[in-house]
Amino acid sequence: MESKEIRKRFLEFFEKKQHEIVSSAPMVVQNDPTLMFTNAGMNQFKDFFLGNSEPSSNRIVDTQKCLRVSGKHNDLEEVGMDTYHHTMFEMLGNWSFGDYFKKEAIAWAWELLTKEFNLPQDRMYASVFGGDEVDGLEMDQEAYDYWKDIIPEDRIINGSKKDNFWEMGDTGPCGPCSEIHIDLRSNEEVAKVPGKDLVNMDHPQVVEIWNLVFMQFNRLANGSLQNLPAQHVDTGMGFERLAMAIQGKKSNYDTDVFTPLINFLAKSAHVKYGDDEKTDIALRVISDHVRAISFAIADGQLPSNNKAGYVIRRILRRAVRYGYTFLNFKEPFIHTLVPLLAEQFDGVFPELIAQKDFIGKVIMEEESSFLHTLDKGLSKLDTITKDAEKESRVIDGKIAFELYDTYGFPFDLTSLIARENELSVDEEGFKKEMEIQKNRSKKAAETSAGDWIELKPIEEVQFLGYDTLTSKAQIVKYQAIEEKGKKLFKIVLDQTPFYAESGGQVGDSGYIADGENKTSIIDTKKENNLIVHFTTELPSNLETEFEAVVNSKKRKLTENNHSATHLLHAALRQVLGTHVQQKGSLVDEKVLRFDFSHFSKMTDEEVAKVEKIVNQKIRANIALNEKRNVPIGEAQEMGAMALFGEKYGDFVRVITFDKDYSVELCGGTHVPATGTIGLLKIVSEGSVAAGVRRIEAITADKAEEYYNKQNELVAQVNELLHHPKDTLKAIEALVKEKQELTKAIESINAEKSSAQKEVLQKAIQSINGYNVLISEAQLPDTEGLKKLSFELKNEVDNLIMIVAADIAGKPQISIMISEDLVKSLDLHAGNLIKELAKEIKGGGGGQPFYATAGGKDISGLSSVVTKAKAIIEGVTNH
Repeated sequence: MESKEIRKRFLEFFEKKQHEIVSSAPMVVQNDPTLMFTNAGMNQFKDFFLGNSEPSSNRIVDTQKCLRVSGKHNDLEEVGMDTYHHTMFEMLGNWSFGDYFKKEAIAWAWELLTKEFNLPQDRMYASVFGGDEVDGLEMDQEAYDYWKDIIPEDRIINGSKKDNFWEMGDTGPCGPCSEIHIDLRSNEEVAKVPGKDLVNMDHPQVVEIWNLVFMQFNRLANGSLQNLPAQHVDTGMGFERLAMAIQGKKSNYDTDVFTPLINFLAKSAHVKYGDDEKTDIALRVISDHVRAISFAIADGQLPSNNKAGYVIRRILRRAVRYGYTFLNFKEPFIHTLVPLLAEQFDGVFPELIAQKDFIGKVIMEEESSFLHTLDKGLSKLDTITKDAEKESRVIDGKIAFELYDTYGFPFDLTSLIARENELSVDEEGFKKEMEIQKNRSKKAAETSAGDWIELKPIEEVQFLGYDTLTSKAQIVKYQAIEEKGKKLFKIVLDQTPFYAESGGQVGDSGYIADGENKTSIIDTKKENNLIVHFTTELPSNLETEFEAVVNSKKRKLTENNHSATHLLHAALRQVLGTHVQQKGSLVDEKVLRFDFSHFSKMTDEEVAKVEKIVNQKIRANIALNEKRNVPIGEAQEMGAMALFGEKYGDFVRVITFDKDYSVELCGGTHVPATGTIGLLKIVSEGSVAAGVRRIEAITADKAEEYYNKQNELVAQVNELLHHPKDTLKAIEALVKEKQELTKAIESINAEKSSAQKEVLQKAIQSINGYNVLISEAQLPDTEGLKKLSFELKNEVDNLIMIVAADIAGKPQISIMISEDLVKSLDLHAGNLIKELAKEIKGGGGGQPFYATAGGKDISGLSSVVTKAKAIIEGVTNH
């Protein structure tokens, strides 16, 4: 059975059991401060478990894109080494929100595996939670009894809290779970050791394929458990492992999920999968990593040096390194896999097909950059190994960490190259540096939170901010948090006019008031589906009714910029082409920043054309056409642009400024008509990542200020030029005059330097076969001193030159030593100049044969000469 068919049958099986099929959430997480990436199927349903919102159906089924390379679930270093760990994987899941529970979940799981997929019953085991004294929890007898009716009791295993109690995090919904494991070994191996003994022992062929989580409790900040108001089912089955079991393979990488990629790579590298362990690992690493990288980029996360972007860059670099080292790929190669990958997921995750060219180009640019870095790193490592050979034959742990941190060299690559040179690496030192970095990162991200204190039960928070900037409100719940040593409070209101940061638009600020008592709201964010208001203090009376008031000036200026991004997006597509897609934005009261897909710098003419179109639309004063709760299908028929990486519900909000110009899905706030924006001025256009450009622009008051400043500047220039008839011609004449004067000065300086050179040549003394020049001099500029130094070096053999120069009242020292003398006399100009520079209260450095220094004390030049003569006399008379 092909993998596509396996996925299809899973979804259809639960659809027949009244489950609604929903699409995968983006792999890159939005509006959840606890996660960078979706690492489990339940992430997009957290709010249903927490009671923050209601699901469209009490029964749901899906396949979710997941990534496990950071935080609690970090499988990166295992990927490729074994046959079943992955970075990106699909998690198949069926969900019950307060509907069915353990009985149905267990029965249906068994029915699907044994009847629909025909997996052998005698090769499967079930584990149940065996209880925990610390939490005061007894064994999950209920789940055990349901399993007992299905399989023999000797196939049921009591599991530990670690294996059979699932928790969302340190706090939040949790509960016992029942895992299904399958033994894929040969009959001979099974006869020797029963599968039961290998469950949860990390055996590559005795693996967990499905985890049935029974959400019963809520973990509080103090560690205690309380019962949830409703019981839920949350299941997760690794699609790749399921394919391995159904297709009768011993490895996930032997299934048709990976074989097309591995075969393509092996052919390109002229190797055969299965012939060599090192090349096999490399093929597995790359075929796995290209999936994670491609889906992350498709969901809007570009490789970068920060947070989630750094994780993606690290995965990509790991893949490049394996290809470079073990498959001899010296040119970009990973991007060639993207079309094949996109074809594999056609009809399942359409975002890959839609963006395959963009994804491929981003990956190729990143590969090219890292291959260059890799070359530099290998050169550095070559120098390091030579130094180690001369000394202790051990590469220092700090150096190994620098190679890892700066050049992307994992410890195993440095160790491998070291072994090839009969050296070792200080592993403990490396680990120590890694720990220091981890602790630094943890401290930077340190946040502690208490439990939510609930004051009033409520089903859903109402957002009123599209229609009003003030409203009555009551506090539903609050939470105290500490972030980087600063104490804050989160407040949730039953209804609010405050817009929560999302879609690039910053959150509102303002206040809530109880009569004369005002509490400042410093920011508003979305956490999952909750609108959370941040404040530095709580109101004295938490249970009264408040007046919630948004900072109207900030909101209106922000709306100007937000609506302008919609007009800008449409104009860019008109001028550059329909390949332009939004790749990120920041909209606040001061500026708009808009990132978009495009592979070349915009010309001045293109920028001007875009700006002109936007301003025409502003002057046209197009009225906002806003439609709420539009069925997603209807919105798409209207031509509404959806952003990749966003999770849209069944009903969406459509923002239109002229149905033939700009129609977008958007949850942000906007101007009532484009004329309100007043004016747009693009202030910069540049690159932010491979294939992504960024425009920064200002509107309204800020744009007006910009033009006023430009006018003031022109007026000041005209004043300086005594109001010429043609300002531009007057400036051109000044520039031309300056160039001519500069040439004349350079000619005079050259004559002065030439005359000084003749004086210095006469001052050269022959001491024991060495030509020594130690003298003060006056020169017009540093360039003249440098030119003179190199000319004398080329003209005079065995030269030791130290010149203490007065350059327009500033002290400068130049040292030039013939290369032969550097070795024979063990002289180093760079070291020598540091000593001499003390006399002029300065510093400098350079190479062994040439060095320069500058200083503050011109009176010290004679002391430089005296000191230099003493040093050189000692060297030449030795």
